[in-house]
Amino acid sequence: MRPHTPRPSRRRNPRGQAMVEYSFINWILVVALIVAMNVPMFGKMNVIDLFLRAYQIYYDSYYFVLNLPFP
Repeated sequence: MRPHTPRPSRRRNPRGQAMVEYSFINWILVVALIVAMNVPMFGKMNVIDLFLRAYQIYYDSYYFVLNLPFP
């Protein structure tokens, strides 16, 4: 006679539920980030415009230093 082996339960794998919750939370965070980046912060400029302006200032100052007449 063969020994009795328990049948696998038909319950869902708990890891699948965690992955759904994790992806839903990530989706909410991405949407919140997109909405927050489009809100005007200082006057009429949003966060993306502020970052691009800061990068332009950095870029201009870098080439200003390279083009100085001092050796």
